[in-house]
Amino acid sequence: MRAIWKGAIAFGLVNVPVKVYSATEDHDISLHQVHNADGGRIRYQRRCEVCSKIVDYEDIDKAYEDDGRTVVLTREELKSIPAENSHEIEVVQFVPADQLDPIMFEKSYYLEPDSKSPKAYVLLRRALEDTDRVAIVQFALRDKTRLGALRIRGDVLVLQALLWADEVREASFPALDTSIRISAQEREMSAALVDSMAADFEPEQFTDEYQAQLRQLIEAKLEKGESLDTEETFGTPAEAGSGEVIDLMEALKRSLEKKRGGGDAAAPDESTAKPATKPSVKSTAAKPAAKKTAAGSAPKTAAKPASKTAANAPKAAAKSTRKGA
Repeated sequence: MRAIWKGAIAFGLVNVPVKVYSATEDHDISLHQVHNADGGRIRYQRRCEVCSKIVDYEDIDKAYEDDGRTVVLTREELKSIPAENSHEIEVVQFVPADQLDPIMFEKSYYLEPDSKSPKAYVLLRRALEDTDRVAIVQFALRDKTRLGALRIRGDVLVLQALLWADEVREASFPALDTSIRISAQEREMSAALVDSMAADFEPEQFTDEYQAQLRQLIEAKLEKGESLDTEETFGTPAEAGSGEVIDLMEALKRSLEKKRGGGDAAAPDESTAKPATKPSVKSTAAKPAAKKTAAGSAPKTAAKPASKTAANAPKAAAKSTRKGA
């Protein structure tokens, strides 16, 4: 892990230097947008609405708009706000852990001791353990003043960013104000259902099935050679011949339904889910347009000519025909 920030916990007269690390990470597969005709990468430009010029990031300031008026704030002005420059995690209260509503929880950060001796770090951790309380703190991170909770996870102090009180919406639903009669039998049956599904929570038992199926789809397409050369990103993408991709999607759909409890869903055909051979991704990516031309059918997108001579061949042929006539 790489530290994203350095600071110090101000615990009364005790100063605890720490390094801050993101405690969580996103496991989603990163996807980007491409042109469906040729696979070209879609790029976004920062274009000014006044002069229509593309603006470099270093020439961009921030602004606030209200009632038809715009206030521009420069980077120097934003940096002059004291709270943004503070690297202090100030302890303001110690509260019982059960008083924190989980709806207020945001991102979590690990805190590592950043001094020759971790004694002050261990002292604060022991104080939280002995009193069974959570430290409420205030700090600034990434251009924003934040509220947080210092708690313990194993032997590590965790900084849990919290939402401000006015960032949590009030829930007001008229349907819940109506009087609902629930019989004793209905309550007993619902309690029995809960008991039948009762268990200890073990997060390792659960997996993100969508991401797993997405990974399977990507790997299957790579093995079939249905990919483009990333550096070149030109030519006509390979088309799915004889319904192979449709079969693959059906197999994925059935396996997902089976995972979710569709007991008698048919098992996917191994020959479609995983081809026997693994062709080279790069070689198949560069040749789809050429194969189409050889077969006699015009590709959807015009392929790049191999050379100027090849590109001028039709003109030369037409010229000689006129000469012979």
